[in-house]
Amino acid sequence: MAASETGSAFLERKSTVSKQRTALPDLRDVLVIDDNDVDAKRLTATLRVILGYEIQVRRAATIATALDCVIERKPDLIFLDDVLKPSDSATETIPFLRHANYTGPIIVVSGEFTRNRHVELRAGGATEIIHKDDVDSVRLTEAMVQVFSGG
Repeated sequence: MAASETGSAFLERKSTVSKQRTALPDLRDVLVIDDNDVDAKRLTATLRVILGYEIQVRRAATIATALDCVIERKPDLIFLDDVLKPSDSATETIPFLRHANYTGPIIVVSGEFTRNRHVELRAGGATEIIHKDDVDSVRLTEAMVQVFSGG
């Protein structure tokens, strides 16, 4: 939530997003690729709030594990941390996921949200980009609606 946003404005956005959520496809399997346990757990918990506890949220901490997950079973959606340790960025990771025949959407979660980085990530194959500080039910739902509505 933006620092200047009021509580009532946040609740209004949340209500609007709840209505939009009905436009999402029936997601069964989401892959979270993040090397940070706290960030991955936060994202997973938020996805469960949005999509319910029936959804399978798998987690990979490395690109190697992520590739194994994608090869084993193609997820409906991938959330990808922008920087995986030691030094893989999303622009380096996305081509590996595509080479593993993953054709679905990839939402990059980035701590760096400059105009240049946004352009680089889009050019590198990111379907949508959200800032790491914006991982909440409203922003994640907005991102997923954006991805699946094609807009």
